[in-house]
Amino acid sequence: MSTEERFDTLFKALGHRARRRILDLIKDGPKTTGALCEVLTDLDRCTVMQHLSVLEKAGLVVVERRGRERWNHLDALPIHDVQKRWIGPYAAHAMGMLSELEGLAESEAEVMPGEAADKTNA
Repeated sequence: MSTEERFDTLFKALGHRARRRILDLIKDGPKTTGALCEVLTDLDRCTVMQHLSVLEKAGLVVVERRGRERWNHLDALPIHDVQKRWIGPYAAHAMGMLSELEGLAESEAEVMPGEAADKTNA
């Protein structure tokens, strides 16, 4: 699977609120499928299993079988990959633009200190 296909699968998995809710439920520690079903009362067990399958294919959930129990663990690495590729660079670009704007505002205030005071007193 190519990198772009992996990201497509990841964004598809993150695109449904029930799947995001499952991820929220397992972020603090693994949960059994039964425990997830008890919390997700608006979904039947089959639907929860389908959502878990999508999350597993996206690499967001790692399944561990212990006897009859299925423990669902969060793997946050794919989310970290999104952060590295998009969020981090865009945030750095935005911060650079804000810093540049702040510098321009400060230099303009230094050039026209009397004018700024006149406007304040008017």
